[in-house]
Amino acid sequence: MARATAARRTGTTKKQPIEGSIVAIVTPFRDGRLDEAAFRDLIEWHIRSGTHCIVPCGTTGESATLSHEEHMRVVELAVETVRGRVPVIAGTGSNSTEETIMLTRHAKKAGADAALVITPYYNKPSQEGLVRHFEAVAEACRFPMILYNVPGRTGVNMLPATVARCARNRWIVGIKEATGNLHQVADVIRLCPKNFIVLSGDDFTAFPTMALGGRGVISVAANVMPRQMAALMNAALKGDMAKARRLHFQLFPLFEALFFETNPVPAKTALALMGRLPSGEVRLPLAPMSEANEGRLRDVLAEMKLV
Repeated sequence: MARATAARRTGTTKKQPIEGSIVAIVTPFRDGRLDEAAFRDLIEWHIRSGTHCIVPCGTTGESATLSHEEHMRVVELAVETVRGRVPVIAGTGSNSTEETIMLTRHAKKAGADAALVITPYYNKPSQEGLVRHFEAVAEACRFPMILYNVPGRTGVNMLPATVARCARNRWIVGIKEATGNLHQVADVIRLCPKNFIVLSGDDFTAFPTMALGGRGVISVAANVMPRQMAALMNAALKGDMAKARRLHFQLFPLFEALFFETNPVPAKTALALMGRLPSGEVRLPLAPMSEANEGRLRDVLAEMKLV
């Protein structure tokens, strides 16, 4: 039992640690419905390419427009397809604590290795409310949890001192820090236990976060260039910062291009242009990429020899 508890606290699964290049995988659609075959193909490509972990139903997976049934099916598909080869971290967060508990329990039952739980959006809880929310989910589910802080989307910033309070709970093993603020990243690392996993939530801060002591990135760019993102993270994890820096700057034009419009519209468009998806279909209220921005994206992909 002690060994299992230690494994949960360090974020280590029976497969491998939660670290490195962790893809926030897109959810393919065809004529408005989940394209299961395309999703399975993407996962197999990621595993062949060296991606370290898979995150279904994150922001990039358009979780906000999935029904509960679709959300659960995507998590189940990910677990079934991965077959234990890498960890699966299921996005299970909501702005409702009860809904978050329901989705997290499902992820646990489906065989995921951990849950990625966003700060509640729209209702803007206080810092005390955030602590109570995450502790309620942790105690109800007793399942490893990665916090997800992305104030640009949620309207609330989870402060480093609040993260440190949550990190005392043995089920809360890490955070995806997507503020783009390296001062905040450094404070989280400084205040939390040494085995608390800090992951960059933005590709452009992945390398500097690793230099500060982070353990990886939950990445949009890994959708498009999984092998190169894995190489960047492998270099940083081994302490070869010169190689990691070189790869960071090689990939930087893609980091920018994937945010020419709202994520995941450019990522899905890129995958369709590369022939990795039948189409770049997204769900309303997201719209297809504009012709002008698609042209800019295509130019970047061509420079990187992806199309």
